[in-house]
Amino acid sequence: MTLSGNRLYDLIRSRAPEGRRIFADLGDGRGVTYAEIEAGSARYANALASLGVAPGDRVAVQVEKSIDVIMLYLGCLRAGAVFLPLNTAYTAAEVDYFLDDAGPKLFVRDPSRSDPVRTEGGPVVMTLDAAGAGSLVDLARAQPTTFSNASRGPDDLAAILYTSGTTGRSKGAMLSHENLAANSLTLVDAWRFTSDDVLIHALPIFHTHGLFVATNVALLSGASVIFLPRFDPKQILAVMPRATAMMGVPTFYTRLLREPGLDRAAAAGMRLFISGSAPLLAETHREWRERTGHAILERYGMTETNMNTSNPYDGERVAGTVGPPLPGVELRIADPETGALLGPNEVGMIEVRGPNVFRGYWRMPEKTAKEFRPDGFFITGDLGKIDSDGYVHIVGRARDLVITGGFNVYPKEVETEIDAIAGVLESAVIGVPHADFGEGVTAVVVRRDDATLTESDVLRALESRLAKFKLPKRVIFVESLPRNTMGKVQKNVLRESYRAIYGAR
Repeated sequence: MTLSGNRLYDLIRSRAPEGRRIFADLGDGRGVTYAEIEAGSARYANALASLGVAPGDRVAVQVEKSIDVIMLYLGCLRAGAVFLPLNTAYTAAEVDYFLDDAGPKLFVRDPSRSDPVRTEGGPVVMTLDAAGAGSLVDLARAQPTTFSNASRGPDDLAAILYTSGTTGRSKGAMLSHENLAANSLTLVDAWRFTSDDVLIHALPIFHTHGLFVATNVALLSGASVIFLPRFDPKQILAVMPRATAMMGVPTFYTRLLREPGLDRAAAAGMRLFISGSAPLLAETHREWRERTGHAILERYGMTETNMNTSNPYDGERVAGTVGPPLPGVELRIADPETGALLGPNEVGMIEVRGPNVFRGYWRMPEKTAKEFRPDGFFITGDLGKIDSDGYVHIVGRARDLVITGGFNVYPKEVETEIDAIAGVLESAVIGVPHADFGEGVTAVVVRRDDATLTESDVLRALESRLAKFKLPKRVIFVESLPRNTMGKVQKNVLRESYRAIYGAR
């Protein structure tokens, strides 16, 4: 096989099974082979080139999940473009920010979206829907099935993923070919993936978990995926006899536990269940093991670093922990203020270094410099500890980030929108335990003296301003917010006060 000097795609291609092996079972009787993925990605790469997309150009994509999106992602790698997936729930106002900040050459959107996109000086706009139709699809289908891949080295960018900022402004995490390649290879080995595996893929593909963990791990092991458009517990149970592994967020597991058909017989052919993107309750871990005979493998990662730690494949999977650091990843606990290293079982800031750690924040050199120690360790913003057995425990997030259903929600962004509502004096947004979502976004609001705001009034005002996953699940009205002597709102007090509001223990 002749390789092109395209770090990540060459790796994927070199490990792909020969012949007509199925890569994606679409769950409806249709299958897409590895050969068809190769040809389809070439068509998309040719289409990108015909639109003037050059190596290093960004391609922003806000579309529903489909196998064409995987081909487009691979086509971006082959063309040397930088893939920029956007959550399908983002509103027009949110998308405008990402397009302005990233400056993509091309913006691919669902044809059903009617909100205007700035065209003068902005990106070329093409369409792609969940059924594999749209202007970009039409263009791609007319292209050749071979492509001369762009030369891309280990440090060249493969993707930009936006993540929450400390002031509410989203930051674009720059992920290189080597970041994605090295981490995926590590996970293939750590989780024992082979070409015999069939992975249930019900995750979205606009963030790290669904795209750079689930999809890349399958591609680099030559495995097959049962590629489902969304999570549906009954459908998961129906396909489980054909599968060997599943990756999901805690919500998947809590909802599957409500299904009477989930038992040891249903999971008999499975070898691995993986959970991440949000904390898994110890109660869920225990109940899953009792019902299925399998211990869920919990791991820890983030947009900027891909996966950092994992409970072992062989060995004890300890509920409430995320396991030891993965091979090649250095992880330490430091004092958040001084950076001094802390010992076993001491709580401090989690810092990581390794080939998985991103290249920095897009167009934010000062922010990038601030988030790295002089010796190259990335300051994650997560608080944790390492126990005497080497297992990492996540105990909180220093910046009050809320992770709900596997999605990051930064409170400041939600608070800014709430505070702009007529009749609101101030607000505080917190995350509290939620059995389905890991954490539920919760707003604590102080009304102005003459206001008669209700919970439904606040939620209605936010619907057009925020993606659905960012909307508070509850709005609680109080006379005042608790503050310390410096006047800072004590969110820890609020979290403790409302920790049982959703019934999670």
